[in-house]
Amino acid sequence: MTSVASSLPHSGVPADASPAPGAPHAGSPALADAYAECERIARASSSSFTLAFRLLSHERRQALAALYAYCRIVDDAADESRDPAAALAWWRAELARLREGTPTHPVAVALADAVRRFAVPTQYLTEILTGVEIDLTPRTYETFADLRGYCYHVAAAVGLAALPIFGCRDLRSRAYAEALGIALQLTNILRDVAEDAERGRIYLPREDLRRFGYRERDLHTHVRNDAWRALVAFEVGRTRGFYRAARSSIAARDRRALVAAEGMRLVYQRLLARIAADPDAVFGPRVRVPVSEKALCALAAWVRTRGGAR
Repeated sequence: MTSVASSLPHSGVPADASPAPGAPHAGSPALADAYAECERIARASSSSFTLAFRLLSHERRQALAALYAYCRIVDDAADESRDPAAALAWWRAELARLREGTPTHPVAVALADAVRRFAVPTQYLTEILTGVEIDLTPRTYETFADLRGYCYHVAAAVGLAALPIFGCRDLRSRAYAEALGIALQLTNILRDVAEDAERGRIYLPREDLRRFGYRERDLHTHVRNDAWRALVAFEVGRTRGFYRAARSSIAARDRRALVAAEGMRLVYQRLLARIAADPDAVFGPRVRVPVSEKALCALAAWVRTRGGAR
C-alpha cells in the first residue's frame, strides 16, 4: 500500500493528542488548515482521485478530500506504525471524539465538518476502520463470499459514506456504491497481488487458486504460467460483472451527482483492461493508467452524466 507522509508519527498517534475544547467553526483558520492537510494527502496519494475531485464543487471537493485522507491515514497507520493495533485503537477513539464534536487530528477536524455539513453516516467511518483492522492479521480468504465481506468494509463503505457528499438522493444509489466499491477493490487486489503477498496477505480466494491449479507459493515466487493467466482471466471477469452492476444501478436523478464516481469507474476499468491484456505485468512495476488517459476518463464521465450515456 502507498505510504503517505502525514502528521502521524510512527506510533500512529499525533504528537499533540489532547482533546480540543471544541470543533473549529466554519471559516476558522484551524478548519481551513485541516482541509488543506486533507487536500495535501489526497494530492500526494492518488492522481486518479484528484482528477475526479475536480469534477465537484469546491465544498464537495473539500469534503471528499477529508474522507479520502481519513481512509489513507488509517491505512498508513496500519502499515507504517510500530504498533498498528494501538494506532488504530487511537483512531477508533478519535471517531468517538468526532461524534462528540471534539476531534483532535487535523484530518478528523475536517472530516467532522464534512460529516456535519453533508449528513454523512458515521457508521461507515467505523466500518472502514474495521476493514483496516482486519488486515492487521495476515490471512487468506477461503471463498469469494469471505473476500466480499472484506471488500465491503474497505471499499464499499467508502462509497456509501461518499454518497451524501456527492449529493445523491435516490436510495438505489446504495447499490451503485456497493457494487462499484467492490469492483474497485477487486481491481486493486489484482494490481497489488505481488506486493500484498510479500506482506503475507493473499486476497485471491483459495477456492479460485485450487480451481485453476495455482498455488500460494507460486504467487510468492511470481510463477507466470497458463494457470496464472486463466486465474486472472476468471478474476477479471468477476470484477467486470461488478462494474456492470454498478453501471446498471445508476438512478436517473443521481446521474449528475455521481460524476466523480463515474470518472473513477472509467479509470479503474482501463486499469483492469491493462491487467487483462497482460496478467504477468502485475509481477513487475505497478500497472498504471497514464494521466492523459485519466483526464480523458474524467471528461467522458462529465459528458456521460449530462447526456445520459452509459
